Amino acid sequence: MMTSEEMMRFPEEMRPSLRMVEQSRNDRVAAVRRGESYPSLSLTDREAWLEEFHPDYSYGGRRALRVGPSRGMEVPVELAELLESKPRRIVQQLRRIEVEKRVDVLVIGGGGAGTAAAIAAAEAGQSVLIATKLRHGDSNTLMAEGGIQVADHECDSPLQHFLDVLGGGHFTNDRDLVEILVTEGPLVLRWLEEQGMQFDKYPTGRMKVRHGGGTSRQRLHSAGDVTGLEMMRVLQDHAESLETIETLPFHAAIELLTDERGRAVGALLEQVGKNRVMAVQAKSVVLATGGFGRLHVQSFPTSNHYGATADGLVIAYRAGLPLRDLENSQFHPTGIAYPESKTGLLITEKFRGLGAQLLNRHGDQFVFSLEPRDVTTAAIIRECKEYDNGVATPSDGRGVWLDIPMIELLHGRGTIEKEFPGRFKEFMHRGIDLRTMPLLSYPTLHYQNGGVSITPDAGTDMPGLFAAGEVTGGVHGKNRLMGNALLEILVFGLHAGRSAALFSQEMGEGGYPGLSHLEAFLSDLDERSVNTNVTAPSLLPSYGPVEWPLTGINGDRRDNDDLTGRFS
Repeated sequence: MMTSEEMMRFPEEMRPSLRMVEQSRNDRVAAVRRGESYPSLSLTDREAWLEEFHPDYSYGGRRALRVGPSRGMEVPVELAELLESKPRRIVQQLRRIEVEKRVDVLVIGGGGAGTAAAIAAAEAGQSVLIATKLRHGDSNTLMAEGGIQVADHECDSPLQHFLDVLGGGHFTNDRDLVEILVTEGPLVLRWLEEQGMQFDKYPTGRMKVRHGGGTSRQRLHSAGDVTGLEMMRVLQDHAESLETIETLPFHAAIELLTDERGRAVGALLEQVGKNRVMAVQAKSVVLATGGFGRLHVQSFPTSNHYGATADGLVIAYRAGLPLRDLENSQFHPTGIAYPESKTGLLITEKFRGLGAQLLNRHGDQFVFSLEPRDVTTAAIIRECKEYDNGVATPSDGRGVWLDIPMIELLHGRGTIEKEFPGRFKEFMHRGIDLRTMPLLSYPTLHYQNGGVSITPDAGTDMPGLFAAGEVTGGVHGKNRLMGNALLEILVFGLHAGRSAALFSQEMGEGGYPGLSHLEAFLSDLDERSVNTNVTAPSLLPSYGPVEWPLTGINGDRRDNDDLTGRFS
């Protein structure tokens, strides 16, 4: 129970709802101990809730692409602007390409997928350059909290993992990619442990596993609530120990370079904030630039790192590479809604895996807390909007309670501090004790489900170009299950690095690096009368006044025209 002092930390209008949460807690804990759980939704209800309440289906949120290899595909309007944009002015003013650096394998992106690719390529005997827009490691990998899914316990199997992934993705996934993901998971887990990653374990040395949303087995391995940070630590340490890997921070890829045969032979890099471009020539290229959370689709807050602005999608699409599965974005159900200074910050699904429940303003459960993420997101928006059962914030937002104190009642004192050391310390600094105080949450833009189409060896439609991680599509289909992103970046990052190294060794030097593919794309814009004053990649987000989402944290809608020109 909260003390009176803790209760006073919440605005007066939120306190009656908090008291109802506390009054219903003992009964809810008792129900869990009896083995009772809130009923899961039927498939029919899931589909109905998604179509009516999930942001992907909201009016004006998507439009069809008018140019390029995926013309006709519907994507978020914010992304469509960038994919149909013109190159950055510094490229438009470029008269001649002078190569400043040559390397066997150029890796674009310094997160988990890019670093894994660099390690694999270097260990195959290639010289590697990691070009990263920010610092090495600044990525969504670093910010991932919950864990990595791997089927390595006796009651589980890669086949069961395979079926869960397909179900979570609404059976739209590339099954060949999913098979590779789940069958190589145990090997990747063992490799991480050999690199020194500190997983949560029992005193016997057996790894702890938890449930994630949409999973039929407990297979989520974690390192407290800083799993991505710990993973990035060992990846960086390994990469830095290899003499043939060089890192170039604060250099963003703004165009791919291709030769006369259409082969990827490098990239143009812009030094961030310096208005300077350098050309890097390579025998092969790995694209690992991450996602697009900082586009703030439909003005939702985001859990993503500062550099997630769809750069890789833009330069790949201009080069003629088809995209897939971008009709659906992933909104994490539990971003922070209050304190409002923390809006959008992630509250990992692992909290719900340990028993925290989602409650409306009356203190009642309204959805099974471990439904797949898209379904849980729709349920929260439905509760706040359709039934007006959300809790109002001082700035007229809405949210539902995540009853975290249940965890200590179910698993004993000290569980929260031990399992979530990062979030526990962070909120204690703000006077919020997660052991006694629930958090107000609302969906936040979290993950780019789709991207560049890849083959099982992480290849693309362009010879010499490989891709891995969030910039790609196919593994997750329409919706990703928790813990599969950290697995994906390693499985396909390593594949991309090995494939790029093999290509470099077998094919050798390419032709003269140029931008002929860019000329073809600009011609397509002209032929289809697509007039735009937007230039991209945007590199960093452009922020204006904070607005509530189109789907309505407070039930309002905005005209689609308000979204145009935000990134020019």
